[in-house]
This record gives sequence, structure tokens and C-alpha cells, in this order.
Amino acid sequence: QVHLVQSGGGSVQTGGSLSVSCRVSGVTSDNYCLGWFREVAGKEREGVAAIHVAEDNPAYDDSAKGRFTISHDKAENTVNLEMNSLKPEDTGKYYCALDRGPCKYRGLYYRVYGYWGQGTQVTVSS
Repeated sequence: QVHLVQSGGGSVQTGGSLSVSCRVSGVTSDNYCLGWFREVAGKEREGVAAIHVAEDNPAYDDSAKGRFTISHDKAENTVNLEMNSLKPEDTGKYYCALDRGPCKYRGLYYRVYGYWGQGTQVTVSS
């Protein structure tokens, strides 16, 4: 069965960098979409970045473009999100999610995903 285990995150000041990782197991092919989402209390879960692992075609929300990089490490079977030039509005609980097949809605719409990691807190202080 599909299992997503997250690591990374933490606290940093404005302008700093953090990374989060999502280790994927239980998937036998690279035909899946892996997205990263940010959750803030009182708001709908927001897509930050996504990648189709076989196609290696990242997509980013406008808020993440130029600052975040999503990548797939084939050897470790992890999808990493590197976050630079962090801002207080990047604060939230970050979740990775997996959807089999092609990325739908550029991979940034949380409702299409059926498998989720446990969540990792990212806090950016001003």
C-alpha cells in the first residue's frame, strides 16, 4: 500500500531556507503526481508545488515561483521541496500527497489526492 513519510521543516527567520522531504513507498511505477500543500488554520489547503515523477515537470503556485524547488530523488524515492527566501506567509503545516497517473489541475488541487503524508510544520518568523 502507498505510504508517505515526511521529514524536514522547522523554524527559520524571514529570508532563510528550509526543506521538506517525502519518502514514497508502495508504488511500483513512476506514473504518479506528488504535490506539496500548505495548511493554515481557517483556510483551505493550498497547493504549493507538484511534480509528475516520470515526466519530471514541476509546477508551482505563484507564491512559490522563483523561491521553491520541487525535485524527485530516484535513488531515495523521495520528493523534496527546497524553500528559499522564506516569508512569514509561508508558515503552515506542509503535507505531501500522491495521486496515481498524470497530474490533474497542474497537481495543485488538493481534493484529487488520495494519499497523504503526516504533515510537517514550517514556521517563518519576521
